Amino acid sequence: MHEPEAPSIPGGPRPSTQDCEGWATFWAGQGQPWRTEPEIDAGRQAELTALRNITPDVHEGIYPFKNIKLGRADIEWLLATHENGRGPVDYYDESQRDRVGLDLRGADLRHAQLQNLPLARTLADVSWRTWTDLTEGQHRMAAVLLEGADLKGAHLEGASLEYAHMDEADLRHTHLQDANLGTTSLQFAYLEEAHLEGANLMFANLQNAFLWGTYLGGANLKEAHLDGAHLNRLVFCNEQGVGPYVADTLWGSANLAVVYWSRVKMLGDEYEARQQMRTGQALALVELGFSTSYIEAQRRIQASKVKDRETRLIEFKLAVRANRQLALALQAQGLNEEAARFSYRAQILRRKLLWQRGPSQFVPYLSSLFLAVLTGYGYRMGRIIVAYALVNILFASLYYLFGRFLPTTQHLDWVQALIMSITAFHGRVFSNTFTLGSPQSIVTACEAVTGLIFEGIFIAMLTQKFFGR
Repeated sequence: MHEPEAPSIPGGPRPSTQDCEGWATFWAGQGQPWRTEPEIDAGRQAELTALRNITPDVHEGIYPFKNIKLGRADIEWLLATHENGRGPVDYYDESQRDRVGLDLRGADLRHAQLQNLPLARTLADVSWRTWTDLTEGQHRMAAVLLEGADLKGAHLEGASLEYAHMDEADLRHTHLQDANLGTTSLQFAYLEEAHLEGANLMFANLQNAFLWGTYLGGANLKEAHLDGAHLNRLVFCNEQGVGPYVADTLWGSANLAVVYWSRVKMLGDEYEARQQMRTGQALALVELGFSTSYIEAQRRIQASKVKDRETRLIEFKLAVRANRQLALALQAQGLNEEAARFSYRAQILRRKLLWQRGPSQFVPYLSSLFLAVLTGYGYRMGRIIVAYALVNILFASLYYLFGRFLPTTQHLDWVQALIMSITAFHGRVFSNTFTLGSPQSIVTACEAVTGLIFEGIFIAMLTQKFFGR
């Protein structure tokens, strides 16, 4: 069904073509403050209407504005007349979240002046989740051309921009929250203070891009290319301290020293793994054809969001890998303290992964838990000092109590018992100190073995901490 031709926005007399300020005032009076250009003429309106009525064919790469050169005035008119005059999508209006913005698949917007335009939910790709039978080439045919485009301050929240060509685009202060930028080329793009919270940047090419003060909390940077990217003042986490997803991110020569790592409580990979429910993936069951009551529909929606065991295992593996890879990247740039923190988190997540795997990994889990309590996997060495003191006090108490209450044992006062415990811990008690087979000699043997274990762990943890082995 063809969309009926949308009339132009009514109003008073139009300013002259050359009167830019007059047009801005005119559009503001029409409730469209984002419009700045003179209205396109009737012929161009008819041409764009005819193009908009073309039925897309994703298999053949046929789209309404494919290879059509569009300017700002064209986009403004298309936004104003979108959905027969309903206008652009307001992303922050919950009732409009399911609306689809302009279909700009394949459009030529190279070097277009698109500053501050309301382009939320723009459709400029073919989703892999929806069209699983298409080739990569067919997906690329839908890519929008935005090289060198000026999108400063534009609102592209929730936009679908997979495979988009955005090299050297000006994206300063652009709102790209929750946008799909997977496999997008953003080489040399300017992203100063751009909002990319929750955006999908999987496989995106950000080589030599300028990320100055860019907001990346919760963004997906899996396998993104950041070699040569100019990083400065990155806001790498959201208000809860959750950073982006960075499993398999290719950092290359990007300078990681300029990131405020102390503000990152956990990576997005870890945050996702720790959730009992799937985040952002609720199914609209009613739309899928379920004939049921509202309460039953909500119950099924909740059930569909519960993670199964296999999903949890995959996510914890990914979280372990993400923390380890980031730690190695930081260590390679001499950021050892920051690297140690993410290495420590990787060990914690590995222990949780062992727990998720069940009884078959019970012994490795207990070993990991013991190392965590004793030394924090070598990253909390103060714990072993506390454990050392507690163990010595425990064994000293045994020497003291046995000598006090068992007549056949050697009597020791508290100071003597403590000295005996310390020397026994390090295996330096003479064999004739206690009678062989006495309770105190048995305690001595047990303490010597305990001390040997502690010393071995202490040396191993120090070696790992200072020599990375």
